[in-house]
Amino acid sequence: MEKQYDYLIVGAGLFGAVFANKARERGKKCLIIEKRDHIAGNCYTETIEGINVHKYGPHIFHCSDEHIWEYVNKFAKFNHFKYTPKVNYKGEIYSFPINLLTLYQVYGVTNPTQAQAKIEEVRLQNAKGDNLESWVLSQVGPELYEIFIKGYTTKQWGTDPSNLPSSIIKRLPIRFNYNDNYYFDQYQGIPIGGYTKMIENMIGDVEVKLNTDYFEDKDYWDSIAEKVIYTGPIDKFYGYKFGRLNYRSLRFEHELINKPDFQGCAGVNYSDVDVPYTRIVEHKHFEFGNQPNTIITKEYPELKGEPYYPINTEDNNKIYSRYKELAKQEESFIFGGRLATYQYLDMHQVIGQALKKAAEELLPAI
Repeated sequence: MEKQYDYLIVGAGLFGAVFANKARERGKKCLIIEKRDHIAGNCYTETIEGINVHKYGPHIFHCSDEHIWEYVNKFAKFNHFKYTPKVNYKGEIYSFPINLLTLYQVYGVTNPTQAQAKIEEVRLQNAKGDNLESWVLSQVGPELYEIFIKGYTTKQWGTDPSNLPSSIIKRLPIRFNYNDNYYFDQYQGIPIGGYTKMIENMIGDVEVKLNTDYFEDKDYWDSIAEKVIYTGPIDKFYGYKFGRLNYRSLRFEHELINKPDFQGCAGVNYSDVDVPYTRIVEHKHFEFGNQPNTIITKEYPELKGEPYYPINTEDNNKIYSRYKELAKQEESFIFGGRLATYQYLDMHQVIGQALKKAAEELLPAI
């Protein structure tokens, strides 16, 4: 039977949108199916009261790859937003990520030399660094660990930090200057008008079916295209035959507040373990809004629910490696994105992954 499409793309998030865009450039016929009632995956933004609300948590685009930056700028104009969150620990506000101002607030040091000497004094030099807790203690000592890391991490991952791999925390910057930019990357910003519009522009005229669950009729969907681009959970794709991969999920509580500003910045982490949520996001600050009202979101980590963060423990990674070996043998399926590759990936990494897969698939190189 003749196929109706060159590619069926399962998931209208970043990976699927980028692949569809590149395939469409090459004249390929694609169909995107999406189980949610909207495109853009977890990057989805919904305009409420004139504010672009990040419905699944804040997404700040950042990268140092000029090629990827030029690519996303084809579909959106970016502002100059930089993420400089604050930390609320037992009612006290701290600069974050850890920088010279933070170290002044905690230790009273006033210059880089004093700060470096203080960290050298307080860090636990005999800590092995073989888990998250031990690694942080070896870098900044117990007081900073207690204020910034312990409670937040316990809530976020649902376990004591000593049970987690150090790789989770090593992306967190520690600085001895007053730079409180969360990211090191050269290019940073938020697409003006929101991520939904950006991804809509990527998809262009590619056909999209929303509210469509691939697994409700997998055989049919597989039959209508030459190849399937799959961006969902890889363990679900294989019927959990090697076991379920573990994820952390999030629950979001959105609230409209009748005042122009609630907390003065886009994000405040609540690192006290007794506070049930991990952070409050105030969306208007992502685009420097001056609307008369504001919208905040409280984030509550949960074990069950929509999968967000892969828990890359040794046991989970062993299970994933078995699924990965099966995926390598597939000729009619391409796996991509955070869930299908069981990795914590930032947006630019997903885009880079999709561009690479598209270049390999759509030869000659695009």
